[in-house]
Amino acid sequence: MRGQGVGVTANGLPPHAPSPLKELLSMGKSLIIVESPAKTRTLKSFLGDSYDVRASMGHVRDLPKSRLGVDIENRFQPHYVTIRERKDVIRELKSAAQKADQVYLASDPDREGEAIAWHLSEELKLSHPLRIEFNEITKQAVENALRSPRELDSRRIEAQQARRVLDRLVGYKLSPLLWRKVKSRLSAGRVQSVAVRLVCDREREIQAFQPVEYWTVTATLTPLDEEKSFDARLVERDGKKLEIPNEETAKQILADLEGAQYAVSEVKQRQQRRNPAPPFITSTLQQEAARKLGFSAKRTMMVAQQLYEGLDVGGEGTVGLITYMRTDSTRTAQEAIVEVRDYIGNAYGSEYVPEQPRQFRSGRGAQEAHEAIRPTSVARTPDSVRKHLTADQARLYTLIWQRFVASQMAQAVLDVTTVDIAAGRYTFRASGSVIRFPGFMKVYQEGRDDQAEEDESKQVLPELTVGELLRLIALTPKQRFTEPPPRYSEATLVKALEERGIGRPSTYASIISTIQERGYVVLEEKRFKPTELGFAVTDLLVKHFPDVMDVEFTAAIESKLDDIEEGEQDWVQILSDFYQPFSQKLDEAAAQAEKVKIEPIVTDEVCPNCGKPMLLRRGRFGPFLGCSGFPECRTVMPAPEQRLDVPCPRPNCTGEIVQKRSRKGRIFYGCSRYPECDFVTWHKPTQARCETCGYPIGERTWRGRTVGTECTNKDCPTVAAKATARQTASEGEPAAEPTASNSKGKRKRAA
Repeated sequence: MRGQGVGVTANGLPPHAPSPLKELLSMGKSLIIVESPAKTRTLKSFLGDSYDVRASMGHVRDLPKSRLGVDIENRFQPHYVTIRERKDVIRELKSAAQKADQVYLASDPDREGEAIAWHLSEELKLSHPLRIEFNEITKQAVENALRSPRELDSRRIEAQQARRVLDRLVGYKLSPLLWRKVKSRLSAGRVQSVAVRLVCDREREIQAFQPVEYWTVTATLTPLDEEKSFDARLVERDGKKLEIPNEETAKQILADLEGAQYAVSEVKQRQQRRNPAPPFITSTLQQEAARKLGFSAKRTMMVAQQLYEGLDVGGEGTVGLITYMRTDSTRTAQEAIVEVRDYIGNAYGSEYVPEQPRQFRSGRGAQEAHEAIRPTSVARTPDSVRKHLTADQARLYTLIWQRFVASQMAQAVLDVTTVDIAAGRYTFRASGSVIRFPGFMKVYQEGRDDQAEEDESKQVLPELTVGELLRLIALTPKQRFTEPPPRYSEATLVKALEERGIGRPSTYASIISTIQERGYVVLEEKRFKPTELGFAVTDLLVKHFPDVMDVEFTAAIESKLDDIEEGEQDWVQILSDFYQPFSQKLDEAAAQAEKVKIEPIVTDEVCPNCGKPMLLRRGRFGPFLGCSGFPECRTVMPAPEQRLDVPCPRPNCTGEIVQKRSRKGRIFYGCSRYPECDFVTWHKPTQARCETCGYPIGERTWRGRTVGTECTNKDCPTVAAKATARQTASEGEPAAEPTASNSKGKRKRAA
């Protein structure tokens, strides 16, 4: 075990020296603190009355929002503050902790979870906190964790603290520069800005690309005694590779082939063996869910969180259905491998079970303490639990279950045939394959990012022999052009971030959401395209902060954070090495960078009042359409609907929540399938779910600021209770209504 401790050092973190845990353990009432209410329900379903299970609702402390919150001159010491919305939670947890003989901190099994556990320990003033981790929320896994608690891991905490401080320094120092040089309310980030750069660089590749014309000639042929045809592509002339640059050359070839005899000149057969893909890690789950289910990264993680935290599956009660979904390791527990091999043998036959269990190599820097994403029990087949799950949950669980089962199945065996056909000076080639043994393909095949033209090798060829004559049915020339690299989809952007070491599994979804919310990129036909704002901000940052915007530099930072966790580097020294040159470049940019003007985008929309083109602009509350005749014409219209990656909560509805505007310009949220579904709410739905009714929790706003949360189901008992409380307050003491920070607003309220 790495050096760990339960006290605090001068940094306010636990010391590295261990202390005897066994002396702290005793029988009696125990408190287990997890992050979410969903986990408490799952744990309570199989833990006895001697355990009180409570939720911290995620983080309880963080850096302040209104200021930097980092003492740069004092070894980058962070100044944490209690999150206002967690004060009631902390008060309840303190009361429960005082009544408990032991307090187990069971936040998520990663760096962020370790930091949450430490913050809880500090807030609750725990003298001997016991840290437990479980990769899956099942009775056996939780009981095993309770039998072997450990102390807080100071190195994990330091690594997470270094990340948090580093991101704060970049965000809170660069963002004001963007406000002065570009426009207000912009943001920059150590990782998000590099992700935007990837999208911008790809777009510039596309813009600079010069397509080159080429032609193909395809012969559709059939054996003389059969009707079934197949296609063969022209590949050679006089035994040399043939390129057809233009229509003139193609026509000459067709003229040469006039009246030619087609005969089989060579038949090659080989056996191809394919291995299954490894079980999912976070990035591959997000990629495959995007390809096969059309899920955004945020939607994938939201549904995976629900599967991990636990659902009621009938007779079994509430149980976690998958292992922890934030992981970069493909490692699988031995007991899970034994179970799945037994299942494969019983369900598909012994020939589908490989002689030895499959082992998969994780990527560089993977956290091998974690497992891959897999079902907690392969016996819970998708069919057996489907009736207890929502449509999204069932689809994602099926994907995870199939991928895991296939990962431990035998190879697929294909017979691949390649046939060359001579026609005068020319050679055509046809390829085809037949599955001899499906192996893992009986359960699952990995998706592809770019489904280009149909793979010719998928066609089934007839039995052909050398010298056999063939009948020509058609000879088809086709003009084609070389194509630029495709824009990033959600799947390929996640893949690019992972391959380049940018960010961590837990950050991909938030990165993609943030760069869209800031207006730096937009989704067009499910592909990311940078906006003019995205280009402008990226160019400014690349010019003045080449290190921060460099992909290799960002990946190196991630590696250094790993080194901190391993005890190989000091977190303060890493921050110091970064901040000194960064601060100097910041001063230079403030003095030298020119102000950037973002021109609005001309759209196809026409002003209904004056007939001039409408311009897509971005305002304080997001994009909108404004008349190009401004200021003479002040017509404004809502921008096209913005999707929130939150599925409609109505049963059996397949729509998504989208942002809309009322006739008076007020923002509201409704189902994309309106008028078939009339779900609507004034509160912006989030990924969080109401404990009472399961609807999304919405953000209540006042003058553009989020001031609270409320269930988006107007019929939910919690909504009625809050409304009654507000009414009572209005009849007695004044309700705690949101307040403006300016002095003019204060004078009005005083009056």
